[in-house]
Amino acid sequence: MSGRETVVVTGFGPFRQYIVNPSWQLAQELKLSGLGEKTDVYTKEVPVSYTETRRIIAEIWQTLNPKFVVHLGVARASKVVLLEQTGKNSGYRDKDVSGFCPVSQCCVEGGPEKLDSVVNMRVVSRRFRQAGMDVIYTRDAGRYLCDFTYYCSLYHGQGRAALIHVPSSGSLASADKLVPLLQSIIQTMLEQLAYEELTTQAK
Repeated sequence: MSGRETVVVTGFGPFRQYIVNPSWQLAQELKLSGLGEKTDVYTKEVPVSYTETRRIIAEIWQTLNPKFVVHLGVARASKVVLLEQTGKNSGYRDKDVSGFCPVSQCCVEGGPEKLDSVVNMRVVSRRFRQAGMDVIYTRDAGRYLCDFTYYCSLYHGQGRAALIHVPSSGSLASADKLVPLLQSIIQTMLEQLAYEELTTQAK
């Protein structure tokens, strides 16, 4: 790889008991910490709104042309970090913070039912679990705004996105532990992307 690359990290806006969403705080901390010398980190707060999410995600991909987009969300009652492989297009029945739910109950009308990240989350999670970290692979992002955001991003970015659910409780739930762990996870994902690109170019 040559030159600088842009990675976008998003967190969500206020939701229920969270006046400031922990996922947005983490996104801001990641920008301050950085993801390496050749990576520019751009952050964006995404409201817990279907309409705004759809608009913002499309805008990110169209205007910033990022290498990769990482979406952070909070997994309620979880004590581990969850790496989501798959975004789902339909089944969105729960209302957002403004009381709205898409009439079609889907992200992209006519889009595939499921989209996967180009990053192999199982491989990434295995690497961290072998190092003793609570990082788990999953294919069920929950069919709410996190899942909705992820699908829209996978759709616009041809799979070059990740959704990481961070814990809301337990020993990993503090920023001083999560930020360096998230840095390492995202850098591992970027390494995997770079390797795949080199492999593809060599064919």
